[in-house]
Amino acid sequence: MEHITLRQATLADVSQVQHIGRQTFLETFAASNSEDNMRTYLEEGFAAEKLTAELQESHSAFYVAEQAGRVIGYLKVNTGPAQTEQHTANALEVERLYVLQEFHGQRVGQLLYEQALHLARQAQAECLWLGVWEDNPRAIRFYQKNGFVAFDQHVFKLGDDEQIDILMKCSLPSNQ
Repeated sequence: MEHITLRQATLADVSQVQHIGRQTFLETFAASNSEDNMRTYLEEGFAAEKLTAELQESHSAFYVAEQAGRVIGYLKVNTGPAQTEQHTANALEVERLYVLQEFHGQRVGQLLYEQALHLARQAQAECLWLGVWEDNPRAIRFYQKNGFVAFDQHVFKLGDDEQIDILMKCSLPSNQ
């Protein structure tokens, strides 16, 4: 396995982040969802304008994982008002942790998660939290392995389909 590097994404990375987002979402969820719902979500959820605005949000950060100059995954984290929901005043949300399927099992996801953990510790956050689709057992196992526990759930709309996301969190020691 070639060396994997992480770096903070910039506006110049919009098209690569868009590609990774669309491809990984399609790889992970297409078999369980309608073609129309997938098409709508991929077009709207990963529109270049939307991603550009997200990259410019001061309470969000994107990190890309690269191998031999190729972006193979990315992480998006949110703090404060950028979080998709407010559960804890001092928390860091992992909104997206996406890795191309061909790189699963090569520790890319773990490296991205460790970056989120580092950022949470730097911010002296009380916890990391995220939402994960209840029908994504691979991701649920990954987060459980990293100390996350379920604490709630919410509805995630994919087109006209209402799905359940399990909300999970990992408390961080105060003596970080």
